[in-house]
Amino acid sequence: MGEHAEPEPETKPAERHDVERRSVDWHKQKDRAVSFLAGLVRWIGLIFAAFLVLYVIFVIGDANAANGIVSFVKGWAESVSLGFKDLFHPKLSVLVNYGIAAIFWLVVSGILAKVIRRVGGQSGG
Repeated sequence: MGEHAEPEPETKPAERHDVERRSVDWHKQKDRAVSFLAGLVRWIGLIFAAFLVLYVIFVIGDANAANGIVSFVKGWAESVSLGFKDLFHPKLSVLVNYGIAAIFWLVVSGILAKVIRRVGGQSGG
């Protein structure tokens, strides 16, 4: 029994050259992208509605039309009011027309956000 077995060389963790590869969870990445896009749509709708509401407040409050802030808000409000700008002509037409446009943007952005989440495979709001 004179067999001489050579000991196996020890491998130290520092000497290991195994590269661990992280797998990408594409489902999680898709969910994050869908959530981001739906949130972005909601924020855009909210910002549009805010411009419309600010413009209503400026008009009803008889704000100075020459003021830079008022003219900036008016420009945006007129751009995002779509076909609602001349919808009614009552005494408080600005309140009604731009108010409806603000509600429109809040509703549409909410619906679009839900559609994006549903198409993207997410549940919840």
